[in-house]
Amino acid sequence: MFCFQCQETMKNTGCTVKGFCGKPEETASLQDLLIFVMKGISVYGEKLKEMGAADRSHDNFIMKGLFATITNANWDNARFSSMIEEGLRRRESLAVKFRDLYREKNGKDCAESLPEAATWTAPAEAFGEKAKKVGVLLTDNEDVRSLRELLTIGLKGIAAYAEHAAVLGFHKEEIGEFMMEALASTTKELSVDAMTGLVMKAGEMAVSTMALLDEANTKTYGHPELSEVNIGVGSKPGILISGHDLKDMEELLCQTEGTGIDVYTHGEMLPANYYPAFKKYTHFVGNYGGSWWHQNDEFESFNGPVLLTTNCLVPLKKDNSYLDRLFTTGVVGYEGAMHIADRPEGGVRDFSPLIEKARSCAPPISLEEGSIVGGFAHNQVLALADKVVEAVKSGAIRRFVVMAGCDGRHKSRSYYTEVAESLPSDTVILTAGCAKYRYNKLNLGDIGGIPRVLDAGQCNDSYSLAVIALKLKEVFGLEDINELPISYDIAWYEQKAVAVLLALLSLGVKGIRLGPTLPAFLSPAVAKVLVEKFDIKPISSVEEDVAAMMAGR
Repeated sequence: MFCFQCQETMKNTGCTVKGFCGKPEETASLQDLLIFVMKGISVYGEKLKEMGAADRSHDNFIMKGLFATITNANWDNARFSSMIEEGLRRRESLAVKFRDLYREKNGKDCAESLPEAATWTAPAEAFGEKAKKVGVLLTDNEDVRSLRELLTIGLKGIAAYAEHAAVLGFHKEEIGEFMMEALASTTKELSVDAMTGLVMKAGEMAVSTMALLDEANTKTYGHPELSEVNIGVGSKPGILISGHDLKDMEELLCQTEGTGIDVYTHGEMLPANYYPAFKKYTHFVGNYGGSWWHQNDEFESFNGPVLLTTNCLVPLKKDNSYLDRLFTTGVVGYEGAMHIADRPEGGVRDFSPLIEKARSCAPPISLEEGSIVGGFAHNQVLALADKVVEAVKSGAIRRFVVMAGCDGRHKSRSYYTEVAESLPSDTVILTAGCAKYRYNKLNLGDIGGIPRVLDAGQCNDSYSLAVIALKLKEVFGLEDINELPISYDIAWYEQKAVAVLLALLSLGVKGIRLGPTLPAFLSPAVAKVLVEKFDIKPISSVEEDVAAMMAGR
């Protein structure tokens, strides 16, 4: 295997035996093969579009396939093999359609040489051998490989956001079109400028997709609002929901109402507590635990069933006993866990197995007590705009620091806690994603009633931070977003964070600090371009970075 898509990449080069995330070689290879097959689908999809016969019926498959290969989402090899088989069937149906249409238009068969991704076929028993030959290292040139993988990794993040919106019935055809265009482009010999242009287009598409998801969430569940979230436990058996899927949250709350079972959020589901639509459920207790990498201990102590709705599932330790109460939905898979079937057309997921399991479980073991405050998505912050603007003008708020992104296991991530503790008392932290768990329980106080940590929500809600910045630019009458008193100190881990980074770059944001390490998939030459064009920089020491950010550097 060779995988370098996440921040935990071994020696910041590539995982070659087993992923540091726990991903086995076989799973990594099947993910590579699935991507390869989806590139073949995209080649034919682009050919048909050029002939005026675009076929959008495969967009959803590609979206889910990309999402399934994101870090810590699906560990089930059988599911990947099934998706590859389905992908090959879909590719062949497009190939037949293309050949027939070409013959009809030209009176002869197409003699054009097509890339291997569009022509390879083999029985399922040969998947393993083929998978070893179609991964990242298939591209020899380091810089071409870097640009292709930066694009593909960004696509995975876009696919995740698009899938969340699609679950709620919100779609944009342009997203599926771009996914096909981008995947097909990685099979072509393009100029560096053309490849760079597609990467920048991915940033624009990330903005569009996150805006769609924001619309989907807020129109369905209302705008997040200032909320105090309980982090203690009750005395009843509970169900713990983790991941990012709000539709699953809604259906679980509805089905558990009146059962005597409490529901708690975990990890990136914490912001569900901020939505008005969920506050009517009296058995929705609050949030349990912290970010994704603590889950082995936290799922163990929760005692009740755990529902993983999207990525952020880590392998169980050998001595963990919660596999029999681990449930998955959507693209998530884990051998031995019970997978809840997809919704029937017009129906809901059936969570009765979780409810029955919960009835036989003890209540959660308390981890902490008290509460935390959140709900500062763009609508809530803009409602406080006058207060925020006055605080900036008076000097009460000297600077905003965007510390959004991901949490992770590396000890180096204590940097983000130390930055939060070291920032002067006249600074406000804007955050989204699980990076917040590094500092959202610190007693950092407020500035004239404005909390010093403003949590916009999930990594999915990073769009809110862009909206806030653009609104402040407008209010202060600035020409350039980079003139705002805002610094960016972003923690990344997986592919959705890469999509957010590309989105920020497409909006013209410069001077972003990215850590704990710069991505391994950036070759020196590609990294140099990003540094020169966008002033992307690695993190340094806490003292140096805090001083530089306060000086606007």
